[in-house]
Amino acid sequence: MTTLQQIDLADHDAFKDRVPYEWFKTLRHEDPVHFNEEADGTGFYAVTRYHDIREVHRHTEIYSSELGGTSLEDLEPDQIEARKSMIDMDPPRHDELRGLIARRFTPRAVQVWEEAVRTVTDRVLDTALEQEEFDFVRDISSEIPMQVFAEILGVPLQDRRYIIELGDRLLGNQDPEYAQPTDDSHRLLPFSSPAAIEMFEFGRKMAAARRKAPGNDIITQLAFEPLTQREFDVYFVLLATAGNETTRHTITHGLLALLEHPDQLQRLREDPSLYKPAAEEMLRWATPVHHFRRTTTCATELAGVELPAGAKVTTWFVSGNRDETVFEDPDTFDVGRTPNKHMAFGPGGIHHCMGAHLARLEIKIAFEELLKRVSSIELAGEPERLRSNFFNGIKRLPVRVTR
Repeated sequence: MTTLQQIDLADHDAFKDRVPYEWFKTLRHEDPVHFNEEADGTGFYAVTRYHDIREVHRHTEIYSSELGGTSLEDLEPDQIEARKSMIDMDPPRHDELRGLIARRFTPRAVQVWEEAVRTVTDRVLDTALEQEEFDFVRDISSEIPMQVFAEILGVPLQDRRYIIELGDRLLGNQDPEYAQPTDDSHRLLPFSSPAAIEMFEFGRKMAAARRKAPGNDIITQLAFEPLTQREFDVYFVLLATAGNETTRHTITHGLLALLEHPDQLQRLREDPSLYKPAAEEMLRWATPVHHFRRTTTCATELAGVELPAGAKVTTWFVSGNRDETVFEDPDTFDVGRTPNKHMAFGPGGIHHCMGAHLARLEIKIAFEELLKRVSSIELAGEPERLRSNFFNGIKRLPVRVTR
């Protein structure tokens, strides 16, 4: 049985082999706004119940994204300012930056992309399935969202693997495989990662090219907006990584869940109407981003706990998506689950994931087309997880297929 004293959500190693769901269950029942000490930080409050998480995200005037950023790392003011993307902003500037491209990701706008998403998926699957054994992450789950987003963003298709590799190094910097040596010269970069420099340079070259030869893509639009160089740089990094990482991890976890629950795989094969709710359940089950951070602007109270001004508050979506008061049998993977008001894209509010509709479409189509093409699929080795308490990532998933 888990005790509160055993729980340390700041420990990346605790998430290396599996998500410690039992920790979150203990917290939800015994200490839903739990203060977690940090060896190298100020400590933080962990909010683990669904409705408390929603409360935090509804009140940006009390729980700020801008004061301390959105990551657990304690940053100096100049670091916060230099790294600030729109997810690290409060209104009104957040709304201004989000509004630049939000219309491209509305449900109606995304519908236009359905044929293109299916074409990309067909191309990726046809190439991958020429092999009997392969890495599902490398050949399918990273390729589909990156190829789709390459078209929307305007990244040349031949550069997509480079962007994926940069994203791995940038966001996986707590994993020894991706971590790079850093020094004080990197302190103002996103995640203090040298990979950000390469990402900035790539984005700037693309913007320069679009100013000479405009297209109908997001880079063209941003290149002609009145953004500072820093605002453009971090906007590009956010789009290039968010457009790939979370959808990739959800597709990967979705397949793994189906392989671990063959009865649900069979249900999906027998009833195509389940693909849409199955995509939602994969999102709930995977919860690709574990948490985000907010900072209190004033003294306040949450679930009976007094929070001082300047407190670091983390909302754990991974726990909210297993909250027994919201989801029936939350530890059961059910491709027909309905209703399914998960918070994989965030719990609502101004920071709800802008690409949610596109991600849903990509996940649904990926499994529709995959299961049409294979009569069987099984693990060919152990999954390799990302060492991170932020991303619920799988680096490699070896599979074996029969056509």
